[in-house]
Amino acid sequence: MKTLKAIVAKYNATSLILRILVGLIVGAVLAVLVPGAGWLEEFGNLFVGALKGIAPVLVFVIVASALAQGTSKLDRRFGTVIWLYMLTTFLAAAIAVITSFLFPQTIVLAEAAESEVVPQGLGEVLNTLLTNFVANPVSALLNGNYIGILFWACLFGLAMKKYGAESTKVFLANTADAVSQIVRWIINLAPFGIMGLVYTNVVSNGLSIFTQYGRLLALLVGTMLFMALIVSPLIIFIYLHCNPYPLVFRCLKESGLTAFFTRSSAANIPVNMTLCEKLGLDKDMYSVSIPLGATINMDGAAITITIMTLAAANTLGLQVSLPAAILLSVMSALGACGASGVAGGSLLLIPMACSLFGISNDIAMQVVGVGFIIGVVQDSVETALNSAGDVEFAATAEYHQWLKEGKSLPEFLGGKK
Repeated sequence: MKTLKAIVAKYNATSLILRILVGLIVGAVLAVLVPGAGWLEEFGNLFVGALKGIAPVLVFVIVASALAQGTSKLDRRFGTVIWLYMLTTFLAAAIAVITSFLFPQTIVLAEAAESEVVPQGLGEVLNTLLTNFVANPVSALLNGNYIGILFWACLFGLAMKKYGAESTKVFLANTADAVSQIVRWIINLAPFGIMGLVYTNVVSNGLSIFTQYGRLLALLVGTMLFMALIVSPLIIFIYLHCNPYPLVFRCLKESGLTAFFTRSSAANIPVNMTLCEKLGLDKDMYSVSIPLGATINMDGAAITITIMTLAAANTLGLQVSLPAAILLSVMSALGACGASGVAGGSLLLIPMACSLFGISNDIAMQVVGVGFIIGVVQDSVETALNSAGDVEFAATAEYHQWLKEGKSLPEFLGGKK
């Protein structure tokens, strides 16, 4: 028993990042040595399943508790956060248009993807988004509909603020703390989950995705890295007038890394909440802005939709004019904000964007099929970009307000002690 406790203590004392890297290496090695050990996949399935299961409950109780306490200050900072989320999503789509023009791609069309229910126009996407607001709250929790969860959590929290007894508000706060602790326990087991996820990906896909679709994948990943390492830091610099990279790299390491392996912005919400607390942000703000960012801050999704659509147009020999490209950027940005409410994420919004150029649904679904093939890398990088950006811009809005109030930035950004 003492030996077991000593092992657990040593495990907990080791850096989570180091443990994740060890899990990554072990998963890759096991995939090569014992590719038939299917039971190893269950570690990944259980980890992602646990995160996805607890995340909706966490979002509901944290948002409701924050609003119920009567200390919530959804002031200019909140408006700044929303502006930054929407601005960067549009810029991501516009940059994807530029990189697609500079490095035009064509697609070796795979077999048509299985028939899916996909949105056929921007109106349908917006309709789905609005419908999700008023979805049954229990259904929203069960299905991970974060737009609906946010809507009902806000109403419930505001109602509790007005009519709830003080003891009830304390109970709600304690519930939020308890759920947060459960999330921390799950995150602590991330190395085992990531080992299973890496094992599954290596066994299922091997290196084939890097050969047949290497150039397309390189353009997608390269554009996302440009957004993460150049454009986003530039925007942060404009707002904070300091070196943005300490914040950017910290968010990529502590948020982007786990998001890369879980491939789910929703499942990474608890990680982002913890990171915001470490950054000294106002809980009343980030408890609302982080779940919102997981829905509307979709830089990676906008890049994927734009590049895949233009690759389809190039494959068919269609000429894309500048006005059409600008319209595609707007459509991709707005559509990306609705991606989390559509089964299959950003890939199933490609037919909507393809319809702008008159590309048939059959061809568009073949492009979706290609997207699923390269998704093991593309979707991982996309999610890392999205999730890290959620924290980056929440922090930017908060620190920008600090500067307006004459406060100093945090020490890691060059502020005074």
